[in-house]
Amino acid sequence: MATNLQGKRVVVVGGSSGIGFAAAKLALVNGASVIISSSNQAKVDAATKRLSEFNPGGREVEGRVCDVKGGESAIKAFFDALPEFDHLIWTAGDPLRIGYPDIDLAQTQDAFAVRALGPIYAGKYAPSHMPKSSKSSITLTIGSVVRKPRKGWALIAAIAGSVERFTKGLAVELAPIRVNVVSPGLVKTEMWDSTPAEQLNAIVSGAEKTLLVQHVADADEVAEAYLYLLKCGYVTGETLNVDGGGVLA
Repeated sequence: MATNLQGKRVVVVGGSSGIGFAAAKLALVNGASVIISSSNQAKVDAATKRLSEFNPGGREVEGRVCDVKGGESAIKAFFDALPEFDHLIWTAGDPLRIGYPDIDLAQTQDAFAVRALGPIYAGKYAPSHMPKSSKSSITLTIGSVVRKPRKGWALIAAIAGSVERFTKGLAVELAPIRVNVVSPGLVKTEMWDSTPAEQLNAIVSGAEKTLLVQHVADADEVAEAYLYLLKCGYVTGETLNVDGGGVLA
């Protein structure tokens, strides 16, 4: 079971850091070759180097730039340049636009472009480069805000909700290729690097007191959810909630 991705190729858009990078590592451990991408060449190069150094089986690791904000033409060009692959993981996401309605809505277009329109374009152009089989999959990413919005998060909830509904529709459109979405809760990743340490410690400490599992996951732990959806050929059109019981707390 540890190598049942042997010979498969996994593409991770948003794979230069955070959950995407962790998912790429786990795919390597389980026998796959990986192609990671982000919009920044330097980040792609650094992440590719780290994956190559980690690589337990000497499997192929490649990095490519994909500027999701470039729109449909950029995403089409990205997929058209790829070799055939078996699985697509989409974790790309720009900084969250929190604080609605007291934000400049003119600056929200990028959020939709990366988190909502990006998967829509990927759903159009990726499948022609994938085997038409239930052994192939597309796994998208939203967040627990879709089930438990916080004050100021209405815009993010709208984006996440649209992606969740799109997942079900795309699963029907692309069958037998499987389409699912992972919905993580609070996760310790590089996304929090700009947060002052005292503030971050307070957020994590508070979460640990309320989460049913009494700890906050790191990216490696959450990546296990993506691996499950890659492996299990009998799951499609579903949302996999990975939030430590946060919605119940």
